[in-house]
Amino acid sequence: MSQEAGARKKGVADSVAEEPLGKKIRKRRRAIDMTLQQVSERVGLSIGFLSQIERGASTPSLASLCNIAEALGTSVDAFVKAPPRATGAVSRQGEREAFSLGDARRTYELLGAGFADARLHPTLVRRPPGHVSEIMHNEGEDFVYIIEGCILLEVGGERHILNKGDSMHFQSHLPHRSATLGNETTLELWVRTQPLFS
Repeated sequence: MSQEAGARKKGVADSVAEEPLGKKIRKRRRAIDMTLQQVSERVGLSIGFLSQIERGASTPSLASLCNIAEALGTSVDAFVKAPPRATGAVSRQGEREAFSLGDARRTYELLGAGFADARLHPTLVRRPPGHVSEIMHNEGEDFVYIIEGCILLEVGGERHILNKGDSMHFQSHLPHRSATLGNETTLELWVRTQPLFS
C-alpha cells in the first residue's frame, strides 16, 4: 500500500458515528411504524437486503441510502454525519474528508462545496476489488467517469464494461448496479442530480 493510500485510509472518517448505520435505520423505521415490506416497496430494494443493512451485514450505496432516508421521511443527515464541506467554489485535494458508511474499504469524497439549489452533486468513490452494488434506481441523472480500475455497469438490463478513461451518462430511474472488475481498487467520479445531503 502506498504512503498516500495508507494516509487516506487512516484519515477516513467513519461517518456513521457512534451508532451503527443499520441500527439508526431500524430505529427510525420502527419510530414511524413502517415495515420492511413498506420500505422495500418504496425504495425498490429487497426485504432481505434491507434486513441485512439493519443487522449490519451489508452497507447500502450512498444513492440507496438517500432513497431509504426519503422513504423514512428524513434525510441522509439523520443517519450519517455529513463531512465538512469546503466553502467557496474550489475543492482542493487533501482538504476534503473521505467518509464511509461502515465499510472503510468503500469511501466517498464530496467534491462540490454545494450551494442552495445546486443541480450537480459530484463525488469521488473508491471501491475494493470484488465489490458488487445492489440494484438501485432514483430520480434524475447519473454520470460516471472511471479514473482508476475497471467496472461492470448494468443499466436497464444492458451491461457495459468501463475501463480507465471511460464514462457513461444515464437516466437514474432505470434499474442499475455495478461491480468492480480485476484486482485493483477503483476510483470513480460520479456526478448525480440527486442531492446527497441536505
